[in-house]
Amino acid sequence: MKNIVCIGAGYVGGPTMAKIAEKCPGIRVTVVDINEKRIAAWAAGTPPIYEPGLDEIVIKALGRNLFFSTDVRGELAKADMVFICVNTPTKTFGEGAGCASDVSFLEKTARMIKECASRNLIVVEKSTVPVRTAEVVDSILHSGDSQFQHEVLSNPEFLAEGTAMKDLDNPDRVLVGGGDTPAGRAAVQALVDVYAHWVPRERILVTSTWSSELSKLVANAFLAQRVSSINSISALCEKTGADVREISRAIGMDARIGSRFLNASVGFGGSCFKKDILNLVYICRKFGLPEVASYWQGVVDINEWQQDRFVSKMNEAMFGSLSGKRIAILGLAFKADTGDVRESPALKVIRGLLGERAEIAAFDPEANDNSRLELGELASKVQFCASAEEAMKGAHAVAVLTEWRVFRHIDFAAAYSQMAKPAFIFDGRNILDHAALRQIGFHVQAIGSRPS
Repeated sequence: MKNIVCIGAGYVGGPTMAKIAEKCPGIRVTVVDINEKRIAAWAAGTPPIYEPGLDEIVIKALGRNLFFSTDVRGELAKADMVFICVNTPTKTFGEGAGCASDVSFLEKTARMIKECASRNLIVVEKSTVPVRTAEVVDSILHSGDSQFQHEVLSNPEFLAEGTAMKDLDNPDRVLVGGGDTPAGRAAVQALVDVYAHWVPRERILVTSTWSSELSKLVANAFLAQRVSSINSISALCEKTGADVREISRAIGMDARIGSRFLNASVGFGGSCFKKDILNLVYICRKFGLPEVASYWQGVVDINEWQQDRFVSKMNEAMFGSLSGKRIAILGLAFKADTGDVRESPALKVIRGLLGERAEIAAFDPEANDNSRLELGELASKVQFCASAEEAMKGAHAVAVLTEWRVFRHIDFAAAYSQMAKPAFIFDGRNILDHAALRQIGFHVQAIGSRPS
């Protein structure tokens, strides 16, 4: 394996290829994309995405065996192995709209690979795809007058934004799915050998192609299910006087359950959870399993309800009206340590607050610019601030919607002195010291406990 080419320089392709280049100095790794601005940023050693530790790894390998290019066809002609890391968003039209994955970008990519290939290739699906998508890719690659024999593998990513480089460096597992033929097994081994440069062999799991493709959707569905489950209990806690943090701690100590993904919050976001669950819902319906589809649809519905409920809680606490009141939003990214705002609960809360005619002042350490783009026309109604303190000045309330560590260290006493009274704090991530805030004078509302 001499030349690896990755199509797609986004959140998956860029970090994954940087790690492969770092760990496999004998392999030339080239990331290609038609977005010239994005490629220029990567090539300059200034990645267009924020991910802790990414810059250092890119700079280490850049120009040695890591390259970035817009010459997609030229680089494909040199490839031995091609990773497909293109976007597969939820369809917005036609059959399956709102649930099914749109694989049109992947299909176009497969056609381009077929046209540009100069030898037999190993084509690796890294994008999140519906089960049996490899069949589609294989059909395109071998259609018409194809003169080469390509092998299609599934190698789903399991990265968490904010910890992607740690996840790549020390993964729980690497999943490789391929065909049970001599050529298929040889292709699987070639990919296994790449990861074996740094991943222990016992963590590299080989499965069938279809099991590998479906495992990605199921993994995200199970994780999201835990978030929705604890969030549903948070509502019950608020009614009964129980504290969801105490419940999370109690059940998390059960070895059968575990403590991860049991923190109640304003809801999950990001590009994967909702999209992948809706895709799973569509697949279940397609295969005549409406009861299973309804079960997983409920996970998404609870998440949407939790975000709507948060806005309702704010409105109720602030005397039934948010009109004309300045609300400081702390956190716009869907989680800490990333600038990604796709499906961010914070942006849905902002839309809800604007619907109540509140005045919004927002701050995020990394996501202000991306939020402007994501909000579109509504962005003109939001004041994007350079600091949390600026956003809080003159505010009637503060809503913490992303769990950035920096928010724990705000001088809330100083902020309180410059806020309208009564001053409210709505902790949508349960990260603040509520007792200390109440002592300052704030009216505090958290997720999963009674207000005070």
